[in-house]
Parts: sequence; structure tokens; C-alpha cells
Amino acid sequence: MAFSPNGLSIAVAQSASPYVSVYPWSGSGFGTKYANPATLPTGSANGVAFSSDGSAIAVAHGTTPFISAYPWSGSSFGTKYANPATLPSAQGNSVAFSPNGSAIAVASNNTPFVLAYPWSGSGFGTKYANPATLPAGAGESVAFSPDSASIAVAHSTTPFISAYPWSASGFGTKYTDPTTLPADKGGGVAFTQFSTTQTQQFVAVAHNTTPFVTAYPWYGSGFGVKFTNPATLPTGNGSKVAFSPNGSAIAVGHFTTPFITAYPWSSSGFGTKYANPATLPTGTGRTVAFSPDGVNIAMGHATSPFISAYPWSGSGFGTKYSNPATLPAGNGQGVSFSPDSLNIAVGHSNSPFISAYPWSGSGFGTKYADPATLPTGDGTGVSFSPDGLAIAVAHPTTPYVSAYPWSGSGFGTKYTNPATLPTATGNGVAFSPDSSAIAVAHSGSPYISAYPWSGSGFGTKYSDPATLPTGVGNGVAFSPNGSQIAVSHDTTPFVSAYPWSASGFGTKYTNPATLPASTGNGVAFGQITT
Repeated sequence: MAFSPNGLSIAVAQSASPYVSVYPWSGSGFGTKYANPATLPTGSANGVAFSSDGSAIAVAHGTTPFISAYPWSGSSFGTKYANPATLPSAQGNSVAFSPNGSAIAVASNNTPFVLAYPWSGSGFGTKYANPATLPAGAGESVAFSPDSASIAVAHSTTPFISAYPWSASGFGTKYTDPTTLPADKGGGVAFTQFSTTQTQQFVAVAHNTTPFVTAYPWYGSGFGVKFTNPATLPTGNGSKVAFSPNGSAIAVGHFTTPFITAYPWSSSGFGTKYANPATLPTGTGRTVAFSPDGVNIAMGHATSPFISAYPWSGSGFGTKYSNPATLPAGNGQGVSFSPDSLNIAVGHSNSPFISAYPWSGSGFGTKYADPATLPTGDGTGVSFSPDGLAIAVAHPTTPYVSAYPWSGSGFGTKYTNPATLPTATGNGVAFSPDSSAIAVAHSGSPYISAYPWSGSGFGTKYSDPATLPTGVGNGVAFSPNGSQIAVSHDTTPFVSAYPWSASGFGTKYTNPATLPASTGNGVAFGQITT
């Protein structure tokens, strides 16, 4: 038996057909059983496991091929993955995915008693070499350590448990047996189960047309089943959306008073709306951001003072901070906190197009000097690099994105423009979590442009995705682990997402089954670790 990483499904391995059953799970217990996989496991099932990102499910069973694996969408089985090229030689008793998602292991009745394979979105890779010292008997259970650096097997013959280092090369040299051995064979996963942390990811889109914000679970295979809309919707077109750093809240900037709406967030989706801030933003909400330390929230908006910031806690909004002494010069259209939460920057209409301030528990400090070379038009999006060494601004006039070194003194000398510019108005900008890439959402095909990033600035533009977004790119975000990138855009399906790696864009993920209702204006990934 296994729960999915997000706690929303429960799977049971069983001795009779269909051999595996999966149910929705909530605080109320079991929901209605999900449909069986189109291709069933071939015999009595002895173990079942979800991958750490919830995108796959695997079953160990008694008849060849002894292991069966399927994509998992959060509510249904996908088409069975091809069997591994090298099968276990006998009954599969247990199965486990590594927490980092790169491997899958099976405990089996016959030598070598444990088999392991690389794992990816394509399924099984070529079997790893057997450990140099095999378990001493039939493998009954298998588990990886939380850091994916070790693997252990419970088996039928003394010493009853064997453990090995684990790496991308496979099994290392067997660890010394425990001084006091188990008294008998290890017969269940509890015997060898390591405590683990679980990470659940989500993606949300702020858009035109009710419900104004749409959110989904995010799996290694892409979008899950849309979460139920919040009970109290935002009151107008959603402009931007943000998750709090720990994933416990979600906020939406929108066009109609109160201009900002926030909700508790959990693996079940939206909670009951927080009370509006006592002092509302003064005009249309254009952008929203939480500070990386999770204790503040800021909104860029139309109408002076153009930026409003509040303390944030589990209770919601605190008392609005005093306005900065020197206000942004026009409508706040992008906002970002530096990764140490000690600075805040606002992209805005009217020169100088970007304004930045020190930030502390007291709020805004004295505005930093403007950059020596200003962006060439209204700041429509702004982002600090996660390493804190750069800041970038998207804007509507060529070169459409401007980037600067950042330090405790403020802006440095503008980086050279990218050799291949975005093709038109820059609407959003984001750095990858490791600060090795920068992406710009823009009007004009290909609607998204991405570049390597380093201390020298922009590298050579990555190739465009094979399947482009279908219209003007309005927002862009990388997933917390840097393995995906999403673009919100004007035309259906309104959001497009792609795998991301050092090589750039991968093959576009399938669109969500339930699309956002209209133009995607903003997109954000969130994450909860438990």
C-alpha cells in the first residue's frame, strides 16, 4: 500500500485482478476507485509505489515481467511503460523509486535478489550492474534513503538486511552488517523503510474571465487535475499570481477592488480567503510577490503610491507599511524581492522605469540611485537572480530586456544586450533557481526567449521550443527545482509548459485537461515540503 506524495491518492497491491487499485484520498477517507490501467499487471501484486513527484506508479508482482510501471496523472493511469530490457528473473516482492526520481529498484525472489534501473519520463533505463556482494536470499523489501544516497534490501537469509551506497553509477560497496542482526527475515516495507520528506509542486495561472485564477498539481509528467476553484473568487481579471515561499499561501493581483486576494494553500488546494488588508492598494493590481523569507507581501498597482507592502503571517495581511519616501514614477507593473529579502524592486511606467529600495522589518529604505543606463521603456516585469548578483527588467521598447549587476550599493553597469534580442515587447522575466538561465516572455513569435546566464551576462540564445506558445507571452516562471518552465499567454491553451535543462527547452507538456478560462496574464510554481 502507498500514498501518493501529495496525499491525494492511495494505492493498494492485491492478489486478485486487477492486482492494483487506486482511490482518491482526503480527510474524509476513500473516494470512488479510479479506473484500472488498460494493461493490468500480470499476476498477484506484492508491492506498489509512487514516484517522488507523483508522476508514475509501479507494481511488483508474481508473474513475468514481475514489474509494471505506468504514468500517473493524479487521477488516472497512463499507457503502461515498456518493460525493462532486463527483467527480474522471478517474483517481484517490493518496488521503490529513489526520492530524487532518477532510479527504480525491485526486490525479487531469485538472484540477484535486487535489481535497479535508471528512471525518467520515458520509463526504465538499462539495468544497473548488480551489487558486488548480493543480498543473501530472496529480496522481500527495498527502500532508498531520503537523500537517494543509500539503498537497503530486506531478505530471507541472514543477515536479513543488506545496505549499499547509491549513486548515479548504481550500487556501491556493501555496508558492514549491523552488529546485532534482525532476528529473522525482513518481510515488509516497514522493516526497511527510511523516513522521507515529500515535495509537492503546483502551478497556478492568473487570467482573464472567471474564476480569474486556476491552479493544478504539478508532476514530472506535467499538469494534474485542476484544483477546485476558491470558494470566494478574486473580483476581476487576474494579472499576476504568487505562492509564498513555503507553499502555505497563494496571492492573486487583479483588476477590481480589493485588487489583491490571498488564500491559504495546501495539497488540497485553496483554503478560505484571508481577510482583505485593512488599507487596500489604491488601484488595479498589476503584480504581486512574497518576500523570500515569507514574512512580507508586496503589490505593484495603478494609482499613487504605485506600490503597497504588508507584513505577512499565517493570519494573512498585517498593517500596511509606510509608502517609500520616493515613490515609483508611475503604475507598478512588476515587483521582486532580492533573495536575502533585504531589497525590493518595482518595475513601473514612466522614467526611470525601475526603482529599487533597501528593505527591512520597518519597510522601505531610501531609494537606490537609478541605474546609469535606464531601461528604454516602462518596466513591465522585474526579477532578481536567485544568487542575488543581478537584476533584470522586461520592457516594451528594444532591447526589450535590460539586466544589471546587483550589490549592496544597488545597480551596477548595465550588461551588454543579448546578441539575439526578444522579438518585441518584454512582458515578464525570470531567472532559473540556480541563476544559470534567464527567460523573457514577450509579444512577437516565438513569444518566449531564454538565454544562459553568468557573471558576464547573457549567453547565446537557446533554441526556441519545438512547439511554441500560441500567442503573446505575458508571464514566465521556472519550477522550484529548475526542471520546468511555464509561459502564460494570450491564446488558448493560455499556458504552456516545458521541461528545462542545461540544453534548454524540452518537448512541450500536454495541455491541462481543464484550461484556464482566458488570456493567461501570470504564472507561478509553488512547492510544499513535508
